[in-house]
Amino acid sequence: MIDKLELLLALAKERHFGRAAESCGVTQPTMSTSLKQLEEILGVMLVQRGSRFVGFTPEGERALEWARRIVGDARAMKQEITSLKHGLSGELRIAAIPTVLGMVASLTTPFRARHPDVRFRIVSCTSSDVLGLLENLEVDAGLTYIENEPVGKVRTIPLYRESYRLITSPSGMFGDRKEVTWREVGQVPLCLLPPNMQNRRIIDRALRAAGTQAQPTLTSNSIIVLYTHVKTGRWSSVMPAKLAETLGFSDAVRAIPIVDPDVTYSIGLVVSPRDPMTPLLSAFVQTANEVIPSLEA
Repeated sequence: MIDKLELLLALAKERHFGRAAESCGVTQPTMSTSLKQLEEILGVMLVQRGSRFVGFTPEGERALEWARRIVGDARAMKQEITSLKHGLSGELRIAAIPTVLGMVASLTTPFRARHPDVRFRIVSCTSSDVLGLLENLEVDAGLTYIENEPVGKVRTIPLYRESYRLITSPSGMFGDRKEVTWREVGQVPLCLLPPNMQNRRIIDRALRAAGTQAQPTLTSNSIIVLYTHVKTGRWSSVMPAKLAETLGFSDAVRAIPIVDPDVTYSIGLVVSPRDPMTPLLSAFVQTANEVIPSLEA
């Protein structure tokens, strides 16, 4: 039964029969047979079939919720039994929005010092993708905004509050100021993340509230692209204060607090509400709680 539920989850992720079968290491006929067997066991149609994947039936959507719960519990049980015999090991998968990538090491480094046999896989994605990956059991935890937009049925651990800085050259517009207003920021040609990123939506909302709007001369979903342009001293951007601090700009670039109003949003760890947590995830949450004071400093 578990293997059939795993196939159902793969289909929910890939939305394509062939790719779902390939991701599970089975042939497409084997996958189709297994899904039909699952439908026979449950006595309902789960998948809307056509020449290609169309979607799930209402019963299929409900079965997906149970599949995530059952498969998640099965993986947790296996991990807990293994850890009792061998200690914590395996891979911890974390999805993070781009603007928090600079602080991930603040969590993974102390964790690995305690549990050297644990490996990490970090993926960068939008806030909505963080939640989607978590829901579909593709990651164990996420790092994202936890109060700006709905986060759904997850457990949240607030880590720190994000504030914003105008990143610009000392010789650039407002580059000699101790602070700038959001309205003034609207006058500066900027390089920013694209509108599908929540950070950009926060910036756009703050600018609209100040009666202005962003004037991006460059957009990219890569913080590295923004960083390399800003570091030249000839481009400006708006970045979270902690990210700017982590990137460590040279003297050619200043990080100027943006005020009027002071805009802050909470960044946190999001995990499945499932109890009990896996041993890996429980230990990671414990580490996160211990490092919160240093993140808030």
